[in-house]
Amino acid sequence: MSEGYYAGVYWPGRKESAEACARRTTRLFQDLGPLEPTWEHWFATGRTREEALERPLAPQPATFEQLFTTKKHHLLGGFTLTAWSGESQGSATGVILKCGLTSASVCNSCTLNPPRQGLIAQRVMNGTVMTRALRAMALAWEPDWGIATSELHRAEVLKAAEPGTFAGWVMYFSRSRGAVPPLPAPARIEPVEDKGTLVILTPECFTASNPEHVALAAHVQAILGEAGLLRPLHE
Repeated sequence: MSEGYYAGVYWPGRKESAEACARRTTRLFQDLGPLEPTWEHWFATGRTREEALERPLAPQPATFEQLFTTKKHHLLGGFTLTAWSGESQGSATGVILKCGLTSASVCNSCTLNPPRQGLIAQRVMNGTVMTRALRAMALAWEPDWGIATSELHRAEVLKAAEPGTFAGWVMYFSRSRGAVPPLPAPARIEPVEDKGTLVILTPECFTASNPEHVALAAHVQAILGEAGLLRPLHE
């Protein structure tokens, strides 16, 4: 069975208006578009694929602000949206976001879920695209923490760690979490403007079936933990 991958960014309660969330959502989709041809167009969900394809989401603030004013897209005082790229089942990418929430128990979040296999998966499952995708998400949402990694590896590490406290393929840390210390090769560090830092463990696709990848993640996790960068999303 092929490994599935995802990218997600998370931040604690932060009240934002429908207008502010719409601007951030617009930036996200505009910045994802150049990374993969099928990410240039997005659709709202529907009861059938045909119905959903009649609901295109133009990447403009007015599009999302109008959605966020409807009850369907309200959640815990904030807003929620599920979008997908329109391909047939098994080939589509999905985006799920929760923004403007102030709940102490539910994080704001934005997740990107590419297909598990096929040509699109082959194009995006590499260090360049996943790093750029997580960077786009970080710049759009200014989160506290983010990660792009294997779902299988996440399932394994979550047996002994909480979200926000484990290492994966590509990670994002806001400046508020602290400075990222030097890391062993092949891991590398990239600044994200003045917002935070990306940590990329491997340039090639990180897999839970590769013992070297798993060992590197565990080693880097220990270093980041000692530096105080790995903290639960809910403290």
